[in-house]
Amino acid sequence: MNQWSRIIQALLPPVCALCAAPGDAGYDLCRACREALPWNHHACRRCALPLPAAGHGALCGECLRRSPPFARALAPFRYAPPLDHLLLGLKHHDRLDAARSLGGLMATWLEGRIDSAPELILPVPLHPARLRSRGFNQSRELARGIATRLRVPVGHPRCRRIRDTPPQAELNADDRRRNLRGAFEITGPLPPRVAIVDDVMTTGSTARELSRCLQRAGVEVVEVWVCARAGRA
Repeated sequence: MNQWSRIIQALLPPVCALCAAPGDAGYDLCRACREALPWNHHACRRCALPLPAAGHGALCGECLRRSPPFARALAPFRYAPPLDHLLLGLKHHDRLDAARSLGGLMATWLEGRIDSAPELILPVPLHPARLRSRGFNQSRELARGIATRLRVPVGHPRCRRIRDTPPQAELNADDRRRNLRGAFEITGPLPPRVAIVDDVMTTGSTARELSRCLQRAGVEVVEVWVCARAGRA
């Protein structure tokens, strides 16, 4: 923590975004609420889909049938209350304090699960029209804390979203896949190892399409780091 961060924290100490108790360890979450978050303890080792305890570390049925294009996905949380409240507040109500806390928690969790850092952290890009409307990219806000902790560059101007697609949450699985085709463009070389960062993975359509686009551009290893993984309905 730098000097200005210490001064700001002293003047405006963190307050829990869930219960309004004093924040803990620099997070806008108290210890009790932080520990009560829906941690993704048991997950598919390839796509991070939440699994029953007995299935932890195995492959889910979808990954057994069709291996995803990325090397693996990592997700510290399940998309469930109260985490969904924090992410929706970030995405639709400009609650950037949630990004600071959840990005920091992601960074700490990831440090214990990766052998070495990638050469680039790439937040899923928003189309310029969506970025102007929202004012920020929630995936980039989450990625900032991870990039700082791992000392890895974040974002890249050569990767951009070229189609302003309808929100994925409004579509079923098949429509999500069709919706993302040709949505991204890579206009120059990227480093061999890249980690995609996003807020939520549901069907994985976004991660798959962007992973394929990166691989066509010469990226050798793509990992996907998401804050929360939704279970399949």
